[in-house]
Formats: sequence, C-alpha cells, structure tokens
Amino acid sequence: MTVEDIERAVERLDGDDFARFRDWFSRLAADRFDRAIEDDVLSGRLDAFLEEALAEDRAGRTTPL
Repeated sequence: MTVEDIERAVERLDGDDFARFRDWFSRLAADRFDRAIEDDVLSGRLDAFLEEALAEDRAGRTTPL
C-alpha cells in the first residue's frame, strides 16, 4: 500500500468514519511527538537549552508565569 492509496481511502471515508480516523490519527501524531521529545530529553539533546534557560533565570532575565 502506498501513501497515495491511503490518501484515496481516507478521501472516501464518510463523516463518522472520517471523524473516527481523524481522532485516531491526531492521538497517534501526538503520541509520536511526545515520544520524540522524551527521546531527546533522555539522550541529552535538550540539555543545552535547559542550561541556557537556567542561566537566563539566574541572571534575572525571565518573567514568572
């Protein structure tokens, strides 16, 4: 099955099935994004951003939320 096959199948879904597909796909995309961020955190790829943010906070250049 190709991406084009999937696109054509999605285009043929009726309203209720399309809504179910959309909701499922949104959850899948969010879960994959969350896993990617978690992988970045665990691997240390975000450590430089954390250190930069902490340095800005220590220097008084942040605003409380």
